[in-house]
Amino acid sequence: MITIETLEGWLSTPHENERLDFKEAKQQYDITKLLRYCVAFANELGGHLVLGVSDERPRKVVGTQAFLNVGNVKYQILNKLHFRVEVYELQHPDGRVLVFEIPSRPIGKPQELDGAYWMRSGESLVPMTQDQLKRIFAEGQPNFLNHDATSAISSDEVVALLDVQKFFDLIKLPLPATRDAILNRLISEKFVRSKNNEFFITNLGAILLAKDLRNFESVNRKTVRIIKYKDNNKVNTEREHTIAKGYAVGFEDLIDYINNQLPANEMIGKALREEVRMYPELVIREVMANALVHQDLDLTGSSVMVEIYSDRIEFTNPGQPLIKAERFVDEYRSRNESLADVMRRMGICEAKGSGIDKVVFNTELYQLPAHDVRVTTSHTTVVLFSYKEFRLMDNADRLRACYLHCCLKYVSNERMTNQSLRERFKLEDTRAKSAIVSQIIAASVEQGEIKPDDPGSASKRYAKYVPYWA
Repeated sequence: MITIETLEGWLSTPHENERLDFKEAKQQYDITKLLRYCVAFANELGGHLVLGVSDERPRKVVGTQAFLNVGNVKYQILNKLHFRVEVYELQHPDGRVLVFEIPSRPIGKPQELDGAYWMRSGESLVPMTQDQLKRIFAEGQPNFLNHDATSAISSDEVVALLDVQKFFDLIKLPLPATRDAILNRLISEKFVRSKNNEFFITNLGAILLAKDLRNFESVNRKTVRIIKYKDNNKVNTEREHTIAKGYAVGFEDLIDYINNQLPANEMIGKALREEVRMYPELVIREVMANALVHQDLDLTGSSVMVEIYSDRIEFTNPGQPLIKAERFVDEYRSRNESLADVMRRMGICEAKGSGIDKVVFNTELYQLPAHDVRVTTSHTTVVLFSYKEFRLMDNADRLRACYLHCCLKYVSNERMTNQSLRERFKLEDTRAKSAIVSQIIAASVEQGEIKPDDPGSASKRYAKYVPYWA
């Protein structure tokens, strides 16, 4: 049930999100546009479209005269789209407000209007990409990891193709004494299936345990490529390497190789010299594991890639993320849950949703610029940056660090303050530095990334802040 109290809560939201959209629509609203928004919200698993509220922040009720016959517009939506949308007419003190409550689409079935599949992009409507449609149509169907990677083979061939010793080492169990016991464990993990005394290695088993992924046609393009460049661009390649082992049995080799390509700073202590890597290994491990787990395995012709530049590392995986990049800290949704589950049990991945928290924490601990996430139509790239003094950080670096610091504080049951952000940047406790930090916070609030924890507080220096989604 949508009430005026519900609306008041929405008005305090800094900007639209994946479940909420505001339109002013004082006099009227185009029915075709309304239908498209209903389709878009349904394709994004449901949400609310609100008419009669200002488009710009701060949100306020302006009233709407659109669709005065609520029953008629509900009928038009049902007649055209063939699904029911609830419409709430609220008599707010500042004017009439209409709230359209749009349900989620069925599993595996995107909604359309006259043959067009719509989705939202920012505050606009755009056609869904082929990749997004394919992902929806594939829902409820056997996924890539459940398919067979081999034809019928013998038990000897299973053991020859998979690194079973390493698997049992990773789960901290002794290697069973008999071949049957080994196979039974592989079958119970869904790495192998059996039929009439013949065996089939699944894609899950191959991609995790393969001695060489290139021995399996279905996953031979899922190897991890590592490219090191001489400078901060792609002009001069220093070396290129491929890790062809399965993701679980080859993960340590993968991390070791990446670490060996990274620059190190020499720290001189009281008694000895110690080399410290520019990027903390825990951050490398988490970002690398996420790239493997969250890739779209149905996309052919591309694989996970690590590119090492003089000033940054880029981890790229096929496919767009299933949640918005700015929600990585607090939300979790895996594209390949069976893969993620096994890698968590092996200690390769963190518990659901905690990996990125550690990335942010250790990035701050090592005084590195905040990581960046870049999403294209077919790939997701996470960028780690080498050390950069605060004075050399541009506005985007500072705002990104502010938002992620605010998120980290919130999920740690704390709140960001001017002091905590100043300490994150390692700035002195001076009036001038506090003023600079206040400007960063104000810009982040203006962009709708964070909001005051107590909007009624008059103090800026001692104000507390939370992410926009809190």
